[in-house]
Amino acid sequence: MSKSKPWTKSMPESQFKVMRDIIAAPSPVGLESAMTDGVLNPYIKKFAPKSWGMHRFQGNAGVVWDTHPGKDDMFTVMIVGHADKIRMQVRKIAPDGKIWINSDAFLPCTLIGHEVTLYSDDPKKPGNYRAIKGGTIEAMGAIHFSTPAQRSGDKGITPKQLYLELQIHGADKAGQIEALGIRAGDTILLDRPIKRAFSPDTFYGAYLDNGLGCFVAAEVAKLVAGVTAMKKVRCQFAFASHEEIGRFGSRVMAGELKPNAIIAVDVNHDYVAAPGIGDRNMAPLEMGKGFTVSTGAIVTEHLNQYIKKAALKHDVPMQLDVCGNDTGTDGMAGVLASVDCAATSIGFPIRNMHTISECGNTSDVLAAIHVIFETIRSMEQVKDLSVQFKNSHPRLDKAVELKHKKAKSLKSR
Repeated sequence: MSKSKPWTKSMPESQFKVMRDIIAAPSPVGLESAMTDGVLNPYIKKFAPKSWGMHRFQGNAGVVWDTHPGKDDMFTVMIVGHADKIRMQVRKIAPDGKIWINSDAFLPCTLIGHEVTLYSDDPKKPGNYRAIKGGTIEAMGAIHFSTPAQRSGDKGITPKQLYLELQIHGADKAGQIEALGIRAGDTILLDRPIKRAFSPDTFYGAYLDNGLGCFVAAEVAKLVAGVTAMKKVRCQFAFASHEEIGRFGSRVMAGELKPNAIIAVDVNHDYVAAPGIGDRNMAPLEMGKGFTVSTGAIVTEHLNQYIKKAALKHDVPMQLDVCGNDTGTDGMAGVLASVDCAATSIGFPIRNMHTISECGNTSDVLAAIHVIFETIRSMEQVKDLSVQFKNSHPRLDKAVELKHKKAKSLKSR
Protein backbone atom coordinates (compact mmCIF):
# COMPACT_ATOMS: atom_id res chain seq x y z
CA MET A 1 0.00 0.00 0.00
CA SER A 2 1.21 3.49 -0.80
CA LYS A 3 2.57 5.48 2.14
CA SER A 4 0.49 8.40 0.88
CA LYS A 5 -2.64 6.92 2.52
CA PRO A 6 -5.16 7.03 -0.37
CA TRP A 7 -8.14 7.55 1.95
CA THR A 8 -6.75 10.95 2.99
CA LYS A 9 -6.87 12.24 -0.59
CA SER A 10 -9.76 13.05 -2.90
CA MET A 11 -11.00 10.11 -4.95
CA PRO A 12 -9.65 10.41 -8.53
CA GLU A 13 -12.25 11.25 -11.16
CA SER A 14 -11.61 7.98 -13.02
CA GLN A 15 -12.39 5.97 -9.86
CA PHE A 16 -15.40 8.15 -9.07
CA LYS A 17 -16.77 7.40 -12.56
CA VAL A 18 -16.51 3.66 -11.89
CA MET A 19 -18.37 4.15 -8.62
CA ARG A 20 -21.06 6.23 -10.36
CA ASP A 21 -21.54 3.69 -13.16
CA ILE A 22 -21.93 0.80 -10.71
CA ILE A 23 -24.41 2.66 -8.53
CA ALA A 24 -26.38 3.94 -11.54
CA ALA A 25 -27.02 0.48 -13.01
CA PRO A 26 -30.79 -0.27 -13.04
CA SER A 27 -30.72 -3.38 -10.88
CA PRO A 28 -33.82 -3.74 -8.72
CA VAL A 29 -34.52 -6.81 -6.60
CA GLY A 30 -34.66 -9.86 -8.85
CA LEU A 31 -33.28 -8.01 -11.89
CA GLU A 32 -29.69 -7.39 -10.84
CA SER A 33 -27.83 -8.32 -14.03
CA ALA A 34 -27.63 -4.70 -15.24
CA MET A 35 -25.11 -4.20 -12.45
CA THR A 36 -23.46 -7.62 -12.37
CA ASP A 37 -23.25 -8.32 -16.12
CA GLY A 38 -23.58 -4.78 -17.42
CA VAL A 39 -20.99 -3.00 -15.26
CA LEU A 40 -19.14 -5.17 -12.73
CA ASN A 41 -18.15 -8.12 -14.92
CA PRO A 42 -16.71 -5.99 -17.76
CA TYR A 43 -14.83 -3.89 -15.21
CA ILE A 44 -13.30 -6.86 -13.38
CA LYS A 45 -12.38 -8.60 -16.63
CA LYS A 46 -10.06 -5.67 -17.41
CA PHE A 47 -7.73 -6.52 -14.53
CA ALA A 48 -8.53 -10.09 -13.43
CA PRO A 49 -5.74 -12.63 -14.08
CA LYS A 50 -6.65 -15.46 -16.42
CA SER A 51 -6.45 -17.88 -13.52
CA TRP A 52 -9.46 -16.28 -11.84
CA GLY A 53 -12.86 -17.88 -12.29
CA MET A 54 -16.46 -16.77 -11.99
CA HIS A 55 -19.40 -18.54 -10.35
CA ARG A 56 -22.91 -18.00 -11.66
CA PHE A 57 -26.29 -19.11 -10.35
CA GLN A 58 -29.52 -20.42 -11.85
CA GLY A 59 -32.00 -18.65 -9.60
CA ASN A 60 -30.47 -15.18 -9.44
CA ALA A 61 -28.16 -12.81 -11.30
CA GLY A 62 -25.53 -12.64 -8.57
CA VAL A 63 -21.93 -13.48 -9.48
CA VAL A 64 -18.80 -14.41 -7.53
CA TRP A 65 -15.27 -13.79 -8.84
CA ASP A 66 -12.84 -16.38 -7.46
CA THR A 67 -9.05 -15.93 -7.26
CA HIS A 68 -8.39 -19.67 -6.89
CA PRO A 69 -11.30 -21.67 -8.38
CA GLY A 70 -11.27 -25.30 -7.32
CA LYS A 71 -8.68 -24.76 -4.56
CA ASP A 72 -10.96 -25.92 -1.77
CA ASP A 73 -8.03 -26.61 0.56
CA MET A 74 -7.25 -22.88 0.81
CA PHE A 75 -8.72 -20.58 3.45
CA THR A 76 -11.48 -18.68 1.61
CA VAL A 77 -12.58 -15.14 2.38
CA MET A 78 -15.76 -13.96 0.67
CA ILE A 79 -16.21 -10.17 0.36
CA VAL A 80 -19.89 -9.45 -0.34
CA GLY A 81 -21.72 -6.42 -1.66
CA HIS A 82 -25.32 -6.64 -2.84
CA ALA A 83 -26.38 -5.51 -6.30
CA ASP A 84 -30.12 -5.26 -5.75
CA LYS A 85 -31.89 -1.94 -5.18
CA ILE A 86 -35.15 -1.21 -3.44
CA ARG A 87 -37.79 -0.36 -5.99
CA MET A 88 -41.38 0.64 -6.48
CA GLN A 89 -43.80 -1.58 -8.38
CA VAL A 90 -46.97 -1.03 -10.37
CA ARG A 91 -50.03 -2.29 -8.50
CA LYS A 92 -52.99 -1.19 -10.60
CA ILE A 93 -53.88 0.92 -13.62
CA ALA A 94 -56.96 3.05 -12.92
CA PRO A 95 -59.51 4.33 -15.48
CA ASP A 96 -58.43 7.94 -14.88
CA GLY A 97 -54.85 7.18 -15.95
CA LYS A 98 -53.32 6.88 -12.53
CA ILE A 99 -50.78 4.09 -12.14
CA TRP A 100 -51.02 3.05 -8.51
CA ILE A 101 -47.76 1.77 -7.03
CA ASN A 102 -46.26 0.40 -3.83
CA SER A 103 -43.43 2.14 -1.98
CA ASP A 104 -41.45 -0.94 -0.89
CA ALA A 105 -38.80 0.19 1.64
CA PHE A 106 -39.11 3.89 0.84
CA LEU A 107 -40.85 6.34 3.15
CA PRO A 108 -43.78 7.52 1.00
CA CYS A 109 -43.22 11.19 1.81
CA THR A 110 -39.66 11.06 0.41
CA LEU A 111 -40.87 10.04 -3.06
CA ILE A 112 -43.27 12.84 -3.97
CA GLY A 113 -42.36 14.74 -7.11
CA HIS A 114 -39.22 12.78 -7.98
CA GLU A 115 -38.41 11.68 -11.50
CA VAL A 116 -38.40 7.95 -12.10
CA THR A 117 -37.94 5.37 -14.82
CA LEU A 118 -40.43 2.55 -15.30
CA TYR A 119 -39.08 -0.74 -16.67
CA SER A 120 -41.73 -2.80 -18.42
CA ASP A 121 -41.54 -6.34 -19.79
CA ASP A 122 -43.10 -6.43 -23.26
CA PRO A 123 -46.28 -8.54 -22.86
CA LYS A 124 -46.05 -9.55 -26.50
CA LYS A 125 -42.36 -10.46 -26.30
CA PRO A 126 -41.60 -11.59 -22.74
CA GLY A 127 -37.98 -11.00 -21.83
CA ASN A 128 -37.76 -7.76 -23.80
CA TYR A 129 -37.74 -4.82 -21.42
CA ARG A 130 -38.55 -1.21 -22.26
CA ALA A 131 -37.70 1.91 -20.26
CA ILE A 132 -40.28 4.68 -19.87
CA LYS A 133 -38.91 8.02 -18.66
CA GLY A 134 -40.59 11.35 -17.92
CA GLY A 135 -42.79 10.21 -15.06
CA THR A 136 -42.93 11.39 -11.46
CA ILE A 137 -44.28 9.97 -8.21
CA GLU A 138 -47.29 11.82 -6.78
CA ALA A 139 -49.88 11.37 -4.04
CA MET A 140 -52.43 14.17 -3.66
CA GLY A 141 -52.17 16.04 -6.95
CA ALA A 142 -52.00 19.43 -5.21
CA ILE A 143 -52.09 20.96 -1.74
CA HIS A 144 -55.60 22.12 -2.56
CA PHE A 145 -56.82 18.50 -2.48
CA SER A 146 -55.11 17.59 0.80
CA THR A 147 -56.79 17.26 4.18
CA PRO A 148 -56.33 19.92 6.87
CA ALA A 149 -54.22 17.46 8.88
CA GLN A 150 -51.88 16.98 5.92
CA ARG A 151 -51.54 20.72 5.41
CA SER A 152 -50.63 21.25 9.06
CA GLY A 153 -48.19 18.36 9.03
CA ASP A 154 -50.15 16.34 11.60
CA LYS A 155 -50.78 13.62 9.02
CA GLY A 156 -48.40 12.29 6.38
CA ILE A 157 -48.53 10.45 3.06
CA THR A 158 -49.50 6.77 3.19
CA PRO A 159 -48.22 4.09 0.80
CA LYS A 160 -51.75 3.62 -0.59
CA GLN A 161 -51.76 7.21 -1.90
CA LEU A 162 -48.77 6.87 -4.23
CA TYR A 163 -49.16 6.77 -7.99
CA LEU A 164 -46.99 7.25 -11.07
CA GLU A 165 -47.88 10.35 -13.08
CA LEU A 166 -47.24 9.85 -16.82
CA GLN A 167 -49.27 12.91 -17.83
CA ILE A 168 -51.76 10.75 -19.78
CA HIS A 169 -54.67 12.79 -21.14
CA GLY A 170 -57.47 12.42 -23.67
CA ALA A 171 -59.87 9.54 -24.20
CA ASP A 172 -59.45 6.08 -22.68
CA LYS A 173 -56.52 6.91 -20.42
CA ALA A 174 -56.25 3.39 -19.03
CA GLY A 175 -56.27 2.03 -22.57
CA GLN A 176 -53.41 4.32 -23.54
CA ILE A 177 -51.35 3.01 -20.61
CA GLU A 178 -52.16 -0.61 -21.31
CA ALA A 179 -51.25 -0.10 -24.97
CA LEU A 180 -47.75 0.78 -23.78
CA GLY A 181 -47.54 -2.68 -22.24
CA ILE A 182 -47.40 -1.43 -18.66
CA ARG A 183 -48.60 -4.14 -16.32
CA ALA A 184 -48.86 -4.89 -12.60
CA GLY A 185 -45.46 -5.79 -11.15
CA ASP A 186 -43.43 -3.52 -13.43
CA THR A 187 -40.43 -1.99 -11.68
CA ILE A 188 -39.96 1.73 -11.04
CA LEU A 189 -36.59 3.22 -10.04
CA LEU A 190 -35.57 6.68 -8.90
CA ASP A 191 -33.64 8.56 -11.54
CA ARG A 192 -30.67 10.37 -10.00
CA PRO A 193 -27.08 9.16 -10.60
CA ILE A 194 -24.58 10.26 -7.97
CA LYS A 195 -22.77 13.60 -8.25
CA ARG A 196 -20.00 15.34 -6.37
CA ALA A 197 -21.59 17.32 -3.54
CA PHE A 198 -20.93 20.72 -2.01
CA SER A 199 -18.59 19.76 0.85
CA PRO A 200 -15.12 18.33 0.09
CA ASP A 201 -15.00 14.60 -0.72
CA THR A 202 -18.77 14.18 -0.49
CA PHE A 203 -21.28 12.91 -3.04
CA TYR A 204 -25.03 12.38 -3.23
CA GLY A 205 -27.69 10.63 -5.28
CA ALA A 206 -29.91 7.57 -5.24
CA TYR A 207 -29.01 3.97 -4.44
CA LEU A 208 -25.76 4.19 -2.52
CA ASP A 209 -27.45 1.21 -0.85
CA ASN A 210 -25.81 -0.86 -2.05
CA GLY A 211 -23.99 -0.31 -5.30
CA LEU A 212 -21.47 1.28 -2.98
CA GLY A 213 -20.71 -2.06 -1.33
CA CYS A 214 -20.29 -3.66 -4.75
CA PHE A 215 -17.88 -0.89 -5.74
CA VAL A 216 -15.77 -1.55 -2.63
CA ALA A 217 -15.65 -5.30 -3.32
CA ALA A 218 -14.62 -4.63 -6.94
CA GLU A 219 -11.88 -2.20 -5.89
CA VAL A 220 -10.52 -4.71 -3.35
CA ALA A 221 -10.45 -7.24 -6.19
CA LYS A 222 -8.42 -4.78 -8.28
CA LEU A 223 -5.88 -4.34 -5.47
CA VAL A 224 -5.62 -8.11 -4.95
CA ALA A 225 -5.10 -8.62 -8.69
CA GLY A 226 -2.18 -6.20 -8.56
CA VAL A 227 -0.12 -8.14 -6.00
CA THR A 228 1.79 -11.40 -6.25
CA ALA A 229 -0.62 -14.34 -6.28
CA MET A 230 -1.66 -15.29 -2.77
CA LYS A 231 -0.77 -18.79 -1.65
CA LYS A 232 -2.83 -19.13 1.53
CA VAL A 233 -5.89 -16.91 1.08
CA ARG A 234 -8.47 -17.55 -1.61
CA CYS A 235 -10.63 -14.50 -2.24
CA GLN A 236 -14.18 -14.58 -3.54
CA PHE A 237 -15.62 -11.22 -4.56
CA ALA A 238 -19.39 -11.63 -4.40
CA PHE A 239 -22.12 -9.41 -5.81
CA ALA A 240 -25.32 -10.74 -4.34
CA SER A 241 -29.01 -10.51 -5.21
CA HIS A 242 -32.17 -10.19 -3.09
CA GLU A 243 -30.54 -8.56 -0.04
CA GLU A 244 -33.27 -5.96 0.29
CA ILE A 245 -35.99 -8.58 0.78
CA GLY A 246 -34.21 -10.90 3.22
CA ARG A 247 -30.59 -11.49 2.14
CA PHE A 248 -31.60 -14.48 0.08
CA GLY A 249 -28.86 -14.15 -2.58
CA SER A 250 -25.82 -14.13 -0.31
CA ARG A 251 -27.06 -17.13 1.68
CA VAL A 252 -27.24 -19.09 -1.58
CA MET A 253 -23.66 -18.05 -2.37
CA ALA A 254 -22.48 -19.06 1.09
CA GLY A 255 -24.37 -22.34 0.89
CA GLU A 256 -22.93 -23.19 -2.52
CA LEU A 257 -19.32 -22.05 -2.01
CA LYS A 258 -18.89 -22.52 1.78
CA PRO A 259 -16.30 -19.81 2.52
CA ASN A 260 -14.26 -19.87 5.73
CA ALA A 261 -14.93 -16.18 6.37
CA ILE A 262 -17.40 -13.57 5.13
CA ILE A 263 -16.86 -9.82 5.12
CA ALA A 264 -20.06 -8.05 4.13
CA VAL A 265 -19.76 -4.51 2.78
CA ASP A 266 -22.85 -2.33 3.13
CA VAL A 267 -23.86 1.22 3.90
CA ASN A 268 -24.28 2.33 7.49
CA HIS A 269 -25.90 5.36 9.18
CA ASP A 270 -24.42 8.68 10.19
CA TYR A 271 -26.13 8.62 13.58
CA VAL A 272 -24.49 11.85 14.74
CA ALA A 273 -26.21 13.81 11.95
CA ALA A 274 -29.52 11.91 12.13
CA PRO A 275 -32.26 14.28 13.34
CA GLY A 276 -34.50 13.49 16.27
CA ILE A 277 -32.82 10.33 17.57
CA GLY A 278 -30.61 11.76 20.32
CA ASP A 279 -32.55 9.95 23.03
CA ARG A 280 -31.75 6.59 21.43
CA ASN A 281 -28.05 6.95 22.30
CA MET A 282 -26.86 5.25 19.12
CA ALA A 283 -23.19 4.56 18.41
CA PRO A 284 -21.62 7.90 17.39
CA LEU A 285 -20.95 6.95 13.78
CA GLU A 286 -20.17 9.94 11.61
CA MET A 287 -19.60 10.57 7.92
CA GLY A 288 -15.98 11.45 7.17
CA LYS A 289 -14.56 9.66 10.24
CA GLY A 290 -13.64 6.37 8.54
CA PHE A 291 -15.11 2.94 7.82
CA THR A 292 -17.33 1.12 10.31
CA VAL A 293 -16.98 -2.42 11.61
CA SER A 294 -19.82 -4.26 13.31
CA THR A 295 -19.74 -5.83 16.77
CA GLY A 296 -22.38 -8.06 18.31
CA ALA A 297 -24.91 -10.31 16.53
CA ILE A 298 -23.04 -13.24 14.91
CA VAL A 299 -19.89 -11.21 14.31
CA THR A 300 -16.70 -13.23 14.87
CA GLU A 301 -14.47 -11.20 17.15
CA HIS A 302 -11.31 -12.95 15.98
CA LEU A 303 -12.01 -11.82 12.42
CA ASN A 304 -12.64 -8.31 13.72
CA GLN A 305 -9.25 -8.43 15.41
CA TYR A 306 -7.57 -8.90 12.02
CA ILE A 307 -9.41 -5.83 10.75
CA LYS A 308 -8.62 -3.73 13.82
CA LYS A 309 -4.94 -4.65 13.66
CA ALA A 310 -4.78 -3.76 9.97
CA ALA A 311 -6.46 -0.43 10.66
CA LEU A 312 -4.01 0.35 13.48
CA LYS A 313 -0.95 -0.70 11.52
CA HIS A 314 -1.83 1.36 8.45
CA ASP A 315 -3.49 4.24 10.30
CA VAL A 316 -6.88 3.70 8.63
CA PRO A 317 -9.66 5.56 10.52
CA MET A 318 -12.17 3.13 12.02
CA GLN A 319 -15.51 3.40 13.84
CA LEU A 320 -17.22 0.66 15.84
CA ASP A 321 -20.89 -0.10 15.23
CA VAL A 322 -23.11 -2.01 17.65
CA CYS A 323 -25.54 -4.70 16.44
CA GLY A 324 -28.19 -6.59 18.34
CA ASN A 325 -29.19 -10.05 17.18
CA ASP A 326 -28.74 -9.27 13.47
CA THR A 327 -26.14 -7.29 11.52
CA GLY A 328 -28.82 -6.26 9.02
CA THR A 329 -26.37 -7.07 6.21
CA ASP A 330 -25.09 -9.98 4.13
CA GLY A 331 -22.76 -10.70 7.04
CA MET A 332 -25.54 -13.07 8.17
CA ALA A 333 -25.21 -15.19 5.01
CA GLY A 334 -23.16 -17.96 6.58
CA VAL A 335 -25.42 -18.63 9.55
CA LEU A 336 -28.54 -18.28 7.41
CA ALA A 337 -27.11 -20.94 5.07
CA SER A 338 -25.94 -23.14 7.98
CA VAL A 339 -22.30 -22.74 6.94
CA ASP A 340 -19.55 -22.66 9.55
CA CYS A 341 -17.65 -19.48 8.79
CA ALA A 342 -16.28 -16.43 10.58
CA ALA A 343 -18.21 -13.28 9.69
CA THR A 344 -18.33 -9.53 10.09
CA SER A 345 -19.71 -6.46 8.38
CA ILE A 346 -17.86 -3.36 7.19
CA GLY A 347 -19.56 -0.15 6.12
CA PHE A 348 -19.46 3.61 5.78
CA PRO A 349 -21.83 6.11 7.41
CA ILE A 350 -24.23 7.78 4.96
CA ARG A 351 -27.11 10.19 5.42
CA ASN A 352 -30.69 10.06 4.11
CA MET A 353 -30.69 6.30 3.51
CA HIS A 354 -33.43 5.00 1.21
CA THR A 355 -34.07 8.40 -0.35
CA ILE A 356 -33.15 10.01 -3.67
CA SER A 357 -30.49 12.10 -1.91
CA GLU A 358 -28.35 9.61 -0.01
CA CYS A 359 -24.95 11.15 0.63
CA GLY A 360 -21.56 9.81 1.68
CA ASN A 361 -17.88 10.62 1.93
CA THR A 362 -15.32 9.18 -0.47
CA SER A 363 -12.66 9.01 2.26
CA ASP A 364 -14.80 6.51 4.20
CA VAL A 365 -15.25 4.42 1.07
CA LEU A 366 -11.52 4.44 0.33
CA ALA A 367 -10.77 3.54 3.96
CA ALA A 368 -13.05 0.49 3.67
CA ILE A 369 -11.36 -0.63 0.45
CA HIS A 370 -7.85 -0.44 1.86
CA VAL A 371 -8.54 -1.92 5.28
CA ILE A 372 -10.13 -5.00 3.70
CA PHE A 373 -7.16 -5.34 1.35
CA GLU A 374 -4.65 -5.01 4.19
CA THR A 375 -6.65 -7.46 6.32
CA ILE A 376 -6.42 -10.06 3.55
CA ARG A 377 -2.69 -9.43 3.16
CA SER A 378 -2.12 -9.89 6.89
CA MET A 379 -3.93 -13.23 6.76
CA GLU A 380 -1.48 -14.36 4.11
CA GLN A 381 1.27 -14.29 6.78
CA VAL A 382 -0.46 -16.88 9.02
CA LYS A 383 0.75 -20.46 8.80
CA ASP A 384 -2.60 -22.29 9.04
CA LEU A 385 -5.57 -19.93 9.01
CA SER A 386 -8.22 -22.60 9.47
CA VAL A 387 -6.59 -23.99 12.60
CA GLN A 388 -5.80 -20.51 13.87
CA PHE A 389 -9.41 -19.35 13.53
CA LYS A 390 -10.76 -22.46 15.25
CA ASN A 391 -8.36 -22.14 18.17
CA SER A 392 -8.40 -18.36 18.70
CA HIS A 393 -11.84 -17.57 20.04
CA PRO A 394 -11.47 -14.94 22.79
CA ARG A 395 -11.41 -16.27 26.37
CA LEU A 396 -12.98 -13.76 28.73
CA ASP A 397 -12.04 -15.98 31.67
CA LYS A 398 -8.45 -15.05 30.80
CA ALA A 399 -9.17 -11.34 30.90
CA VAL A 400 -6.77 -9.25 32.99
CA GLU A 401 -8.45 -7.22 35.70
CA LEU A 402 -8.13 -3.51 34.99
CA LYS A 403 -7.56 -1.10 37.88
CA HIS A 404 -8.63 2.54 37.83
CA LYS A 405 -5.91 5.03 37.00
CA LYS A 406 -6.25 8.75 37.54
CA ALA A 407 -5.59 10.85 34.49
CA LYS A 408 -2.57 13.11 34.82
CA SER A 409 -4.77 16.16 34.43
CA LEU A 410 -6.75 15.12 37.53
CA LYS A 411 -3.79 14.64 39.88
CA SER A 412 -3.73 16.81 42.96
CA ARG A 413 -1.67 19.91 42.52
